[in-house]
Amino acid sequence: MLKFDHVSKTYKGGKKAVSDLCLDFKKGEFIVFIGPSGCGKTTTMKMINRLIEPSEGSIYIDGENIMDKDPVQLRREIGYVIQQIGLFPHMTIQENISLVPKLLKWPEEKRRSRARELLELVDMTPDYLDRFPHELSGGQQQRIGVLRALAADQPLILMDEPFGALDPITRDSLQEEFKKLQKKLGKTIVFVTHDMDEALKLADKIVIMRNGQLVQCGTPDEILLNPVNEFVEEFIGKERLVQARPNIQTVKQIMNPNPITISRDRSLSEAIQLMKYHRVDSLLIINEKRELRGYIDVEMIDQNRRKASFVSDVFETNLLTVNQDTLVRDTVRKILKKGMKYVPVVDNQKRLVGIVTRASLVDIVYDSIWGEDDLSQSV
Repeated sequence: MLKFDHVSKTYKGGKKAVSDLCLDFKKGEFIVFIGPSGCGKTTTMKMINRLIEPSEGSIYIDGENIMDKDPVQLRREIGYVIQQIGLFPHMTIQENISLVPKLLKWPEEKRRSRARELLELVDMTPDYLDRFPHELSGGQQQRIGVLRALAADQPLILMDEPFGALDPITRDSLQEEFKKLQKKLGKTIVFVTHDMDEALKLADKIVIMRNGQLVQCGTPDEILLNPVNEFVEEFIGKERLVQARPNIQTVKQIMNPNPITISRDRSLSEAIQLMKYHRVDSLLIINEKRELRGYIDVEMIDQNRRKASFVSDVFETNLLTVNQDTLVRDTVRKILKKGMKYVPVVDNQKRLVGIVTRASLVDIVYDSIWGEDDLSQSV
């Protein structure tokens, strides 16, 4: 889908920003370029849509040399998202999203329909179409910037630190949202970041660069388990948890598939009895389709026992979940960083399929930090 064949970029004065880059990526891969400031990662990305012209070598998209295309037409065929978003303040959200389709002469109704369809993908309602950028939060504006890049249904999207200016909570949720969106739509993404946690979370392939040269390219697990040299080790950060058991990859492999549940129409007395029987202090609430609706714990029941009778009266709906295909390392980080006792596991239809607790991660964390050999020597 995307190929770099001995690509270099040399600026006036002889400064080489990128040197003899050879890479080959498949359709639908999420590719993250990362490295220290000035390593050439942004230059590499901008050569793909010819915002910067390569000095040597060739770049191919679907087998076609980009230098054989008109640069304006090329850019209309490639989505582009930057940190500053660049929404036009005098245009409505629909007009911002539909910018490229309008340039491609899509009819008005088709443009509006496409904008409405894209909003639904990020859980934004159609009434946002007629609003202006200043009426949206930073996170919502960034969503619109991403949707604009998807509007003309381009197969390739370039993203230059798109979440860098957001607060950590908004950034974390948008990363998860966008990764799900990318998987669903099958887009090929080239993403530039300086944040290794972001790279590990999003990437199918990570490209690490230094001084304009390729240092290592591989999957997150390949790079974590087999860093090619000391620079990569230090850049990754030795404090990060590296899975000592590479056969364990996803949450589905370590979750408890039988979490204790209750329906919202049950009484608080029944909830307490269920907690007591199973020796737990909280219950997950599901409907008849096993869709997760929230949770209830012993403190909620204690605080409300004199004024409420049913689970539906007191349960909490705000509950962080993970998909069963989520990587274990991301779940470890989330549980430890946020001090959570457990995380419910859902499938793609939001149905409850399991639970991951702090206790179920203990072995993995111990092996990651010390390794089995260190443990045996200390006994």
